[in-house]
Amino acid sequence: MDNLLAARSQMGMSLGFHIIFAVIGVSLPLMMTIAEWRWRSTGDPAYLFLAKRWAKGTTILFAVGAISGTVLSFELGLLWPRFMQYAGPVVGMPFSLEGFAFFTEAIFLGIYLYGWNRVPGWLHLFAGVVVSLSGLVSAIFVTLVNGWMNTPTGFDIVNGKFQNIHPLAAMLNPAGIPEAVHMVLAAYTAAGFATAGIHGFLLLRRGRNRFDEVAIGIALTVGGCAVLVQGISGDALARMVAQKQPMKLASLEGQFKTETSAPLRIGGLPFPDQRETKYAIEIPDGLSLLAFHDPHARIRGLDQEPEADWPNVRIVHVSFQIMVGCGSLLSLFALVAAWLAWKRGPLSKQKLFLKALILVSPLGFVALEAGWMVTEIGRQPWIIYHLMRTKDAVTSTPNIAVVFSIMTFVYLLLGVIVVWLLGKHVIAQPDRKQLDGPGVLV
Repeated sequence: MDNLLAARSQMGMSLGFHIIFAVIGVSLPLMMTIAEWRWRSTGDPAYLFLAKRWAKGTTILFAVGAISGTVLSFELGLLWPRFMQYAGPVVGMPFSLEGFAFFTEAIFLGIYLYGWNRVPGWLHLFAGVVVSLSGLVSAIFVTLVNGWMNTPTGFDIVNGKFQNIHPLAAMLNPAGIPEAVHMVLAAYTAAGFATAGIHGFLLLRRGRNRFDEVAIGIALTVGGCAVLVQGISGDALARMVAQKQPMKLASLEGQFKTETSAPLRIGGLPFPDQRETKYAIEIPDGLSLLAFHDPHARIRGLDQEPEADWPNVRIVHVSFQIMVGCGSLLSLFALVAAWLAWKRGPLSKQKLFLKALILVSPLGFVALEAGWMVTEIGRQPWIIYHLMRTKDAVTSTPNIAVVFSIMTFVYLLLGVIVVWLLGKHVIAQPDRKQLDGPGVLV
């Protein structure tokens, strides 16, 4: 394994691990705060117990996110020294602001954890709101950096170096805000459906109880609302990609030839050697309509750039199809859930629905990982789009493959520990009094 492949593999593994726990850490504080608000509004102790359980989960995931995020920050400098040398002055501001958001979250999380019965109720609830917003803002700042790597702006290049840097313009790059919105909604979707699925499984195993019922209600509301808005966000992001990264769009859709009235492909498998995507269901004019809101718009194909500048078209296309497919299934499920709750009453009484919820609950995370593969692999072979190639940014330090193997083992071990901690302290079965509380549906 050469240095470039080892460095990319290590970065991909680190990001793939970090993103799982980071998005739960972004989403769980929101659900925790909603649970406390519902307790203060209704007096139902099931909401109070749920808020405290989710607060423990937030703490565990905050710690893991801090560890894995710190490792990533070191990896940026150690694995990609030339990238940080040239881009550091440009991306330094959002990274610094993310650090401020992180510290704000840590301070108010401490108030939330240890402020029960020690601070006024409104202040305790406010602390939960700040924790939720800080996690959200932290995710946005990091995603703005990734957006800049896709659509670099806010500087001049003089003698091969970045000069006349405008940090605010760099942060507000064309891809930054669309990517940030899409990422935040994906986080709420993934964590919401996963949490609802876990409590659905527990409810089927434990029998109907107020604790799992209210957990499913909050989590499914957060995840369902987020995934329904995600379609609008995805449309805006796709149109940005069509304008600023046409080769990425061509890879997403397996579009090898430049043409007007380009079809939208559902499924299929690209064959780069043959310059063709086979076995796809094609919707006439669909890609032109979605990308430019014009059924006769011209779509640039991969034939517009040398093959050496193509990403791995097959991986990008398949990952994109997985992401869209999972998102579509979850959107349909959210609509069905809303209809069932309206027409047939409490979802906790419907065992078939709960079994279906368990089956679809991992799809948010599948879509999340596939989406990041689309974003990162679709930009290759560039680490900064059309400015710096990934191979030119990688470290020359030997034996990166050994470090990659060690880090993989450490992350696997850390993942097992986190799952054990969450099972022991967050989703462990309460006693019957805690499960039921007043108002349980029997």
